[in-house]
Amino acid sequence: MISAGDFRNGVTIEYEGNVYQIIEFQHVKPGKGAAFVRTKLKNIKSGGVVEKTFRPTEKCPQARIDRKDMQYLYADGDMFNFMDTESYEQFALSKEATGDAMTFVKENDMVKMCSHNGEIFAVEPPMFVELEVTETEPGFKGDTATGATKPATVETGATVNVPLFVEIGDVIKIDTRTREYLSRV
Repeated sequence: MISAGDFRNGVTIEYEGNVYQIIEFQHVKPGKGAAFVRTKLKNIKSGGVVEKTFRPTEKCPQARIDRKDMQYLYADGDMFNFMDTESYEQFALSKEATGDAMTFVKENDMVKMCSHNGEIFAVEPPMFVELEVTETEPGFKGDTATGATKPATVETGATVNVPLFVEIGDVIKIDTRTREYLSRV
């Protein structure tokens, strides 16, 4: 159990039958009346954000989120197949369950499965991936003073804005959190 007076950013709690992560919190002591804690909570399963106020003495059970490394095997229609590298157990998740996390993941890459009480609610891709550019327009020589970019399609089918000097066949490094080009490899 964690009291509202001990809330910090990133803490996950169970509240009203749902699991929430604290995005923001603020201890408020008004001139009149009792102090309270104003929070912004993100529902980790649906992604919705709600604002709640708590008394500082109010207690909530702290939620345990398990993150486990899994290997992405292949896509079969609308299903993504994964394998636990310790037990070699295989299972499939639907496209709706994974969201857009799989846009930069290719076969045999490692991902993190986030679960609560054995129920998987999110897939976290690696923070940085190296992918080959399969399609892009040619850049114009001398047009680099403005830091111009062009769209490029990588081997997983995702589109990323890259500098003009990047060509087809180049391997680039991408930050999956911001979906931005970092460097050529």
